[in-house]
Amino acid sequence: MRIRILAVAALLSPLALPVAAADAATEAATEASTAPVSGAVFYRFTTKADIYRYLGGKFTKTSVGGLGQFSASPDGRKVAWVDQDSRLHVTEGRSDKVVAKNAIFGAPCATPVWSADSKRLAYPMTGTEATAPISVVNADGTGLKKVGRTYGVCHLAWSANGRYLAGYTGTTEGVHLLDVTTGKTRKAAGIKLANHVQSLSPDGRKVIIRAIKPSDPGGDGAWPTWFRPTVVDTVTGAKLTIPVRGTLIGAIYLSDGRLAVRVKGATRNTVVVLSKTLKPVQRFAEPASVRAMGLLQLL
Repeated sequence: MRIRILAVAALLSPLALPVAAADAATEAATEASTAPVSGAVFYRFTTKADIYRYLGGKFTKTSVGGLGQFSASPDGRKVAWVDQDSRLHVTEGRSDKVVAKNAIFGAPCATPVWSADSKRLAYPMTGTEATAPISVVNADGTGLKKVGRTYGVCHLAWSANGRYLAGYTGTTEGVHLLDVTTGKTRKAAGIKLANHVQSLSPDGRKVIIRAIKPSDPGGDGAWPTWFRPTVVDTVTGAKLTIPVRGTLIGAIYLSDGRLAVRVKGATRNTVVVLSKTLKPVQRFAEPASVRAMGLLQLL
């Protein structure tokens, strides 16, 4: 099913970027040309969760049930979600398949997460303790296995190298990382309170979160439409300064280590893509019709 674009706007509007040195120009040109962002996945809540894949100037819509416990694959083609019977589904086009059971249901923050290659899913399973077991399953339902337990069960993010999962606790008291190869967990340094984890750097070292103060409400755990991103080094606790002006309303690590930052606009939002050394290499305006939607993925 497709929806009409409400305004004519190319998602990719390359920015002419003045640079001070030849090496900076080379870096920008290389990163912008090798893997430019060409599309995105947005979402909004109606009676269901509506997910919109935007590519080539067209939207493709997928609607799923559940209690907001969904996530879009990095390629934007599939949506994973949890139903009221604790079953994990994968929906692609008109196809819907149950790929696993015993997923946590009833906690909006207990969302599944996709691997960078869109072939596997990790999800928190039902449990009776503060920690929950995490399982990994192939998108076709094969290869199910438990990889460990963690306090960080909310809004899981998966590093592109496939090794680390990060999530915040149900009490919002910090972020925990699970090493899926060893089953060991650790609490991320420098994060006292957080009620959203958006993304991990490819090596799992840095995490993008919505940090909150003790006076802030914890929220209901649903996907935030937008949030002020904070990037934290999970080992040292150092916070990264994002060199982008404006009101920042989101950020995502791309699988190659670039950092994409969403900036609020009066009529349409803008995404600025930064190189690994935080130099701007791409900038584009989102379609005006998605200004009030959340951003799930960049394609």
